[in-house]
Amino acid sequence: MKKWKKKEIESKPKFKTLNIDGTCYKTNLISKFENRKKYTVPDAKKIISVIPGTIMKVFVKEGQKVKRGDNIMILEAMKMQNRIKSPRPGVIKSLKVKEGEKIAKGVLMMELE
Repeated sequence: MKKWKKKEIESKPKFKTLNIDGTCYKTNLISKFENRKKYTVPDAKKIISVIPGTIMKVFVKEGQKVKRGDNIMILEAMKMQNRIKSPRPGVIKSLKVKEGEKIAKGVLMMELE
């Protein structure tokens, strides 16, 4: 049986447990993976832009009731007009953008109650 020297013990990699769908794996994790932004469940009441673009038309006003699938606004990106639809029924709590405004990816465009 081999006896480990102190330096050999310290230089051994320290494994971490990675759980994927209930199966645990012992692995080395790189710093990029360990420092990544953690996943959070999206809030269905907040409508956030997924691409940068220009707000061409807003079809709703604050306080207006909307049904699931109603057109809310048109976002022009890369010469295409994307219709943003209501993901759920509700009332428009606040509009954060206006027509003609250029927005970046990840901008809160509107909130539902």
